[in-house]
Amino acid sequence: MDDKQKTEGIVLTEAQQRARRSRSIAIAVALLVLVVLFYVMTLVKGPAVLVRPL
Repeated sequence: MDDKQKTEGIVLTEAQQRARRSRSIAIAVALLVLVVLFYVMTLVKGPAVLVRPL
């Protein structure tokens, strides 16, 4: 391999960078929605969610 290729690595085009950013934002939004959903469901269930037989 050429030394220049080793140091530069993979260079993304503008379109690829935009696509990566869009995917990252979509994953972050989906994760946030999931966290909020779990939090809301815990509030809806109330304190009884912690009181259960072992």
